[in-house]
Amino acid sequence: MRTNLFVGIFISLSVFNFSSLAKNNAPDPFNQNKRLGRGINFGNALEAPKEGDWGVTIKQEYFKIIKDAGFDSVRIPIRWSSHSLEQPPYTIDPNFFNRIDWVIKNALSQNLYAMINMHHYMELMNEPNEHHYERFIALWKQIAEHYKNYPNSVLFEPLNEPHNALTADLWNQLLNKTIPVIRESNPNRTLVINPANYATDINNLQLPETDRNIIVSCHYYLPIKFTHQGAEWSDEGNDALGTTWKATEQERKEIDSHFDLALKWGKKFNRPINLGEFGVINKAEKFDRIRWISYIANAATRRGFSYIYWEFCAGFGIYDPVKKEWNADLLKVIVPKATQKK
Repeated sequence: MRTNLFVGIFISLSVFNFSSLAKNNAPDPFNQNKRLGRGINFGNALEAPKEGDWGVTIKQEYFKIIKDAGFDSVRIPIRWSSHSLEQPPYTIDPNFFNRIDWVIKNALSQNLYAMINMHHYMELMNEPNEHHYERFIALWKQIAEHYKNYPNSVLFEPLNEPHNALTADLWNQLLNKTIPVIRESNPNRTLVINPANYATDINNLQLPETDRNIIVSCHYYLPIKFTHQGAEWSDEGNDALGTTWKATEQERKEIDSHFDLALKWGKKFNRPINLGEFGVINKAEKFDRIRWISYIANAATRRGFSYIYWEFCAGFGIYDPVKKEWNADLLKVIVPKATQKK
């Protein structure tokens, strides 16, 4: 998760040539995006330095709870960089792989699509250099080979919200080296890719015509002062407590202009769009929180975007793991079909 705005994708695969068989077997990314449908993020769990550090440990019961609520998919943020060697060959801890395997298989057992990513590789963001480029690529080579025989319902997201010193140009260059490595073992895997600047810099993305099995990822949290009020990690923090969102004409226009930009871009390049993160912290006023989340979900739906709410059961969450119950008012605006469940 991150405190910012919007959409993106980039891939370059000019050095990799698909065989005709691979092309024929690759899933349609628009169908894949439709199948992602309405999802939820397992936030504050596996992207913490160690699972449990941020108060969330993924339990087996959660998968059925999520499925029964009407969700179609889960996004699994993962901090691989905290569970691998810092020097060559950058080996990922086998026990950590086992844990991720368990999470993915539990999702698949409930017929949930599973999106795995690389989250919070802060060393790369803050100091993009040959060492971290080499490590990033080596990590993805291991991940891709490990999951190469998993079904198409498992999607790869190379990096969550590239930002700081990892500029658009540098991120484009790194992806140009990384995607072919993933494709060596996963020629038919659907990829989900954020642009630079916290998944906002859509206009500086370059799309290769050779690889069509891509979903464009989008994140949206504007206005930050409202969605992140009271968040200890946010620049707004406690100074923003009490900020409201009343769905005024101006407030709605701001959101619509950003979503229309993504829609226009997606149509221009014939790429499906997924809203990978959006949410409001639970410190916001209840009805303003419902109002904003409902508007965002409807804005995405009207434009044919799939979306994945941030997140399940932490500060932005809509499930109480102690009471073992959903926030019903929020659930029904995020997953309208949940209201049809008996």
